[in-house]
Amino acid sequence: MFKKIVIADNCAAVANNVFNNYQDVSSISLIVGALFFTFQIYGDFSGYSDIAIGTSRLFGFNLMRNFAFPYFSRDIGEFWRRWHISLSTWFRDYLYIPLGGSRGGTWSKIRNTFIIFLVSGFWHGANWTFVFWGGLNALYFIPLLLANKNRINLNTAAETRIFPSFKEIFQILTTFILTVFAWIFFRSENLEMAFNYIKRMFFNFELTIPRGDGIGFDKNFLIILLIFIFIEWLQRNKEHALEFDNVKLSRPIRWVAYYSIIILIHIFAGSQQNFIYFQF
Repeated sequence: MFKKIVIADNCAAVANNVFNNYQDVSSISLIVGALFFTFQIYGDFSGYSDIAIGTSRLFGFNLMRNFAFPYFSRDIGEFWRRWHISLSTWFRDYLYIPLGGSRGGTWSKIRNTFIIFLVSGFWHGANWTFVFWGGLNALYFIPLLLANKNRINLNTAAETRIFPSFKEIFQILTTFILTVFAWIFFRSENLEMAFNYIKRMFFNFELTIPRGDGIGFDKNFLIILLIFIFIEWLQRNKEHALEFDNVKLSRPIRWVAYYSIIILIHIFAGSQQNFIYFQF
């Protein structure tokens, strides 16, 4: 609930202001808007998935995990093993493998990859932006597939260490930037808007610090977002960010933690936003 109400809804305020007024804001603001949408869709979608999983457990049902800290992925193949796991595995089992998977020749592999990603895009709606988003992710994935490196990162980044290596930092940042770029198409109303957004972001670059009153940017929330990312990084080997199975906390400490989260939700809750994936 914290991910949805605090992280996603606050990010949505910035992202919506930027995307709705992309022709009037600076290049840096456009980059900030894309970044905030990236965290909005993660907090919104993984937040509602976790709410569903937790609520189901109250009734004795165990739903499958749907997110596994995807923004710490080191390549696009790992990202799609960690993002929307239920849909990704469904497409793999009922579409990709029946088509032949990776067993055929080079062109068969490329064809099957494009089919699964394009269908994934079309699944989100009858809009060319979703199809283009799916095709772009296919282009990201193809080099890994052809080089036979699409399943080299099966463990967690810096699995036994707190700090990642320079190589892992480069891989994570590269994958994250590619993902942010693709989300611009997912968020845009149409392809013309997406391309104009990118054009203004890269080809009309202005080194201007975004003003809070212009795009709804709250510096205090930025601190909350950075702390959230840091906690997720520390807990990246766990089922979810609040799992402390290796530390036995007393009941008073647990309840202090629970009520602290409730208070933080009350203080930092963003303006009410609909769940993004409810439209799908």
